Amino acid sequence: MNLIDRMREDIQAVFDHDPAARTKLEVVLTYPGLHAIWLHRIAHFLWQHDLKLIGRMMSAFSRFLTGIEIHPGARIGRRLFVDHGTGVVIGETAEVGNDVLIYQGVTLGGTSLRKEKRHPTIEDQVMVSAGAAVIGPVRIGRGSRIGAGAVVVSSAPPYSTIVGIPGKVIEGESTRQDIVELDHARLPDPVARAMNGLVEKLNQIGVRLEEIEERQDCLEDKLLPHEPPSNGAVGKDPAH
Repeated sequence: MNLIDRMREDIQAVFDHDPAARTKLEVVLTYPGLHAIWLHRIAHFLWQHDLKLIGRMMSAFSRFLTGIEIHPGARIGRRLFVDHGTGVVIGETAEVGNDVLIYQGVTLGGTSLRKEKRHPTIEDQVMVSAGAAVIGPVRIGRGSRIGAGAVVVSSAPPYSTIVGIPGKVIEGESTRQDIVELDHARLPDPVARAMNGLVEKLNQIGVRLEEIEERQDCLEDKLLPHEPPSNGAVGKDPAH
């Protein structure tokens, strides 16, 4: 695929993901996410051909122009769409697959200071919502969705929905392969779910303890001897 075809793909990705896009000219002139990806491709080419300083300079120029920082060493797949984009940071060893959607304020960051794979791998068709951070050499499976503000520090299987700090995979989402949008208003709270489970467990323990106490009382009634009646009637004069 030549350069022109790849650029057309990138433009079409904007129309596929952003209902606000109206014309191709508007997209080419006003979408910083698109500019950042095009400039990154140049910077990455320079980086791969051992022109690392020029690649870093191109990356710095792209950050100045768009507010999006993508290290020239990062590997970016086809049809990536960075919506709005301000504050997006993608580290050197990050790998992003095809048809990925990233919103503003997203960080694909590292935790290690060693020269190794220290940034995440984002597989195809993943959506990363605004303000989310994926940290370390974790792998986010194909078709997954990361909720706004989540901090993901462990890998997730394909078609997961991940929310919270630290990010937790919501159960029962693995079969929902046809959904791209993420309705944050309906997302369950994993912390509240855990607390509700704990309260339910405590209630079960309380009921069980009451049953044990009742059984213990019954056993005591059966095993303990009854006190013998006292000699004579209560209040009767012993002389009579």
